[in-house]
Amino acid sequence: MATIADVAKEAGLSRATVSRVINNYQYVSDEKRFLVQEAMKALNYFPNSSAQKLRSQRTQTIGVLIPVLTNPFFAYLLEGIDRIATDNAYQLLVCQTKYDQQKEIHFLNYLKSKQVDGIILTSIENNWETIAAYTTYGPIVLCNEYSEQTLVPMVRLNQLEGSYLGTCHLIRQGHRKIAYCRGGYMSQLTKDRHAGYKKALTEFGIPYNNDFIFKNVYDLEDGKKVLRDSLAMENPPTAFFAGSDQVATGIVKEAMKQGKSVPGDIAVIGFDDQPIASVVEPALTTIKQPAEEIGYKAMEVMIKSIESELEPNDMDIHLPLQLIVRHST
Repeated sequence: MATIADVAKEAGLSRATVSRVINNYQYVSDEKRFLVQEAMKALNYFPNSSAQKLRSQRTQTIGVLIPVLTNPFFAYLLEGIDRIATDNAYQLLVCQTKYDQQKEIHFLNYLKSKQVDGIILTSIENNWETIAAYTTYGPIVLCNEYSEQTLVPMVRLNQLEGSYLGTCHLIRQGHRKIAYCRGGYMSQLTKDRHAGYKKALTEFGIPYNNDFIFKNVYDLEDGKKVLRDSLAMENPPTAFFAGSDQVATGIVKEAMKQGKSVPGDIAVIGFDDQPIASVVEPALTTIKQPAEEIGYKAMEVMIKSIESELEPNDMDIHLPLQLIVRHST
């Protein structure tokens, strides 16, 4: 008896496309629809009515948990997710957690109550043991954020390498007093970035100074406060490695306000390569992350998860990052 996989092979298309044709989804070209129908005739394939009924219970909606919608990195990430979702007849339910653990749990319950077919997590606020329980209700894909404890698909970058590259760049520019700005919760991403920073210091024989670690730093205003607080120190840092371009921009703006030259007195490096990085004066040196591509891959993997088409190489996808040198260092 022919299967949907046989039809896909005969038509030269993916199982997901065949499934969409069988279930009358929109956004399938006439050509692909014709190929599927001809393959079904050739193989004498008839869809399983019970399976069709089960599939029809899907919401065709994917929940995307994002910490802050105002951060351009997440906006571009969402753009990538949405493009693939639209191409495959899915809609998105975008949920802003604001780095709040209870909000994250509240939105994860959408999967439990079958309000969404799957959830893409772009950050992690709770420990993985708490989140793991929800994988029994549907697929979860980690996007940008990751955890070494999980067995769900992940699309990520080498964050340790990114912070290592950035810190090494500052050291090669002659800096020895380098501050590091990070968020609050120590997720695996945050831990790896911190580790990359420490690795660079160690390799160059620079002592680690806990006074140079600024926590709970997320946006432009936080960056401004970091600069003000650092200037109040007896022995302030001469360089700053920020966890985002927004934070880095805040540091640059406040430095100029305080009469400090960038990069003459203070060097600043950001993370992400958001549009603001190239328009702020001086333009930011930063670590480029391909936000839209991360989103594309995450949504592609989500669809594979829903269609039970995951392959081993879909479980841990690594994308490249790059040091972009501009004028702030």
